[in-house]
Amino acid sequence: MALTGKKNVVKRRRIEFALEKPKAQQVILMGDFNQWNPNTHPMRKDEKGVWRKTVMIFAGSYEYRFWVDGEWCNDPHNTLRCPNCFGSENNLIEVLS
Repeated sequence: MALTGKKNVVKRRRIEFALEKPKAQQVILMGDFNQWNPNTHPMRKDEKGVWRKTVMIFAGSYEYRFWVDGEWCNDPHNTLRCPNCFGSENNLIEVLS
């Protein structure tokens, strides 16, 4: 007997992260969505000095930060934050389905 109906398709959303740091040499996006892996989402600087990275993320709530020339940096355009285990704060992002 065949079952009919909709398949539950889990979709990812395209999310762009941006950080204005024109003097930075390297910016890396890290968070729950990439297991805080520094090799997964290096960012690229545009002609205006804004570092950008577009990632595909499943719906959910995630913590993230930027790693800028060896120092952690929060997203100045996102006021949603939560404490982390290192005594500082991570940014929060809610990705809707």
